[in-house]
Order: sequence, then structure tokens, then C-alpha cells
Amino acid sequence: MPVIVTDSGFSADSFRGSFTALADIGTTGQPVALDLPPDTDARDLTDHLPGLEMIRVDFPSFADGRGFSLARTLRRMGYAGRLRARGHVLADQYTMARRSGFDEVEIDDTLAARQPEDQWLARANWREHDYRSRLSG
Repeated sequence: MPVIVTDSGFSADSFRGSFTALADIGTTGQPVALDLPPDTDARDLTDHLPGLEMIRVDFPSFADGRGFSLARTLRRMGYAGRLRARGHVLADQYTMARRSGFDEVEIDDTLAARQPEDQWLARANWREHDYRSRLSG
């Protein structure tokens, strides 16, 4: 069962809809939620963004940062729905996930056991602990 990480800590998944794979867009009408690989060209989604409740971006490896770029691009394109990172995102990367536009991170039970909630919460105050605030303070 996946664990959802937010600025409040760990929780169960509250999303009850189903995800449509990028390859299946157009076969079932307007999807409610999309699953995207990290190499997705966000421009291909322009017509679909207004009707989407959630987008989930896959992180196949903790060393693959393309999902952060994709999230930032989607937010710049005006996507205001729920944006979730899924997969191999580490607690150390939570701040980057939030700054790039993700609302939450979905991890598996194994990662949650290796990196408990307190490690994620230590990075939850991501707005105040950045280099800009240190320079201006």
C-alpha cells in the first residue's frame, strides 16, 4: 500500500479515482488523472490540463531528475491540480519536489520504513529554509 508524503507527514492515499497512462489518452475520453513517465513532453498535454484533477509523475530512480523539470513546466503552463511524484524520491529530495511544484510524494512501504516520517518532516518547512531566506535574513 503506498504512503503519501505531504508537509504534514505520512498518510494514506485519499485519491479514489483511476489513473490513465499517457499512451491511453484519447481512448477513453478526458481522463481525470494521468500517469506520466519522466520523459513526457509537457506540450503534448496542453489540451488536457484544464480537466485533470491529478497528475502523477514517475521517478524510476532517485538519480533521475527529469520529473522535477516536468513538474516545473506543468506549473508554468498553468496546471493547478494535484501534482504527485511517485517512486524513488528520497527524503533528501522532498524540498526539491515541493519547490518544483509537486504537492505530494508517493512512496512504497519499504522506503517509508528506511526513511521514516521524521526524516521527511525535517524537510517540510521548505519555504523558509532556502538560500534566499538565509541571504535576506
